[in-house]
Amino acid sequence: MARAIPEGSEGPIPYLCIKDAAEAIEYYKKAFGATELFRMSDPAGKVGHAEIRINGRPLYIADEYPDMGFIGPKQLGGTPVMLHLYVDDADAVMKRAEEAGGTVQRPVETQFYGDRGGKLVDPFGHEWYISSHVEDVTPEEMKRRTAGKFGSS
Repeated sequence: MARAIPEGSEGPIPYLCIKDAAEAIEYYKKAFGATELFRMSDPAGKVGHAEIRINGRPLYIADEYPDMGFIGPKQLGGTPVMLHLYVDDADAVMKRAEEAGGTVQRPVETQFYGDRGGKLVDPFGHEWYISSHVEDVTPEEMKRRTAGKFGSS
């Protein structure tokens, strides 16, 4: 009997709508080391559904289908959603993602909350926060640092 929730698909799975999904899949392979698991294309060659994994986690991708109300961030003029990706070396991944065609919006820096990270927009309009965890910060220390950075409340 099939599992109601396939193994490895627990929790929310981002589903990205992308103009030129096939090109995006290749970008994610170069930039983030994605592995393509499955791709279903329509007769015109548009990706109707694809599944990739980045760091073992699923990400679904499909081309835009405006007649079905499925449009990407470039057509919408931006996105309110950011994907957060933890990696072993944020500096190296950010550089690779930029060289593959992404645009750095915020360079990688060590943050007060214990991560080293920065923000990138991929060539298809999706925003990514790339980070590496570099320091475990206790709740007490986080409160102190937050007050020092933003003022106490």
